[in-house]
Amino acid sequence: MPIVTIKIAQGHSREQKRRLAQEIADAVVRILEVEPDWVSVLIEEFDRENWSTGGQLHIDKLGPGGGKKNS
Repeated sequence: MPIVTIKIAQGHSREQKRRLAQEIADAVVRILEVEPDWVSVLIEEFDRENWSTGGQLHIDKLGPGGGKKNS
């Protein structure tokens, strides 16, 4: 039973998380040749105030958009 954990910043839509979970599950099924019902995908979200890279909080480093591409 594969379990995949994804850690992302808060702020993604429910639809984006659905698509992410489905794409990951599909890849695991294809590569590991397991049944879809065996695959679990856990999405852990973090507030950017509690996440830093290079010693700098993401809220400070990346600003209001959090590094997202403009649509």
